Amino acid sequence: MSYTYEYPRPALTVDCVVFGMDEEDLKVLLIKRGQEPFAGKWALPGGFVRMEESLEAAARRELEEEAGIRPNHLEQLYSFGEPGRDPRGRVVTVAYFALVKLTDHRVEASTDASEAAWFSVWDTPKLAFDHADVLGTALQRLKGKVRYQPIGFELLPPKFTLTQLQRLYEIILERQLDKRNFRKKILAMDLLEELDEVEQDVSHRAARLYRFDHKKYKQLEKAGFNFEL
Repeated sequence: MSYTYEYPRPALTVDCVVFGMDEEDLKVLLIKRGQEPFAGKWALPGGFVRMEESLEAAARRELEEEAGIRPNHLEQLYSFGEPGRDPRGRVVTVAYFALVKLTDHRVEASTDASEAAWFSVWDTPKLAFDHADVLGTALQRLKGKVRYQPIGFELLPPKFTLTQLQRLYEIILERQLDKRNFRKKILAMDLLEELDEVEQDVSHRAARLYRFDHKKYKQLEKAGFNFEL
């Protein structure tokens, strides 16, 4: 049995905040809109949810269609529904945020995006819609969550140095960390596998490489272990 409603209903979209990391900066993926509204303006990747798909499926589809991105870590962030947020009408968006390794993803714009590129989260162009608010909310979520869940490792290469790991936390948290205390705390968790490998092609003394043990973390998490930095 089908039903019709006499009341107007809002449209539903998804918008995605995708974070990546290089050696010196935290990046966010933006697309340049190829269509109105805001044609030629930078925005977060996203679009309308189809009738037959879930919210997460819509987010993953839009990321692949607009930028060629397939993130491993994708989670729902928040809903944004101010009446005037979209000039096309009454549109509610469910935002997601994703973490990717920059070296694993070569962005390619397609569908209604004319361009896709990485920008420093601290220096983005003016964004379309209310996407500046969406980005700000995602950044605050990342700042909080990176301290009590090991999601930061999703931004690092599979093999990394302790200096790279500390630098990641310093960039995200926007403050310096004491080297000795940081290393003592992270190594005491016994979640890093020390490798019989060192950095290659560096001008300074090559540092030891490590790898995060996802399997061990899952086992410890089930036993009640709390990751906290």
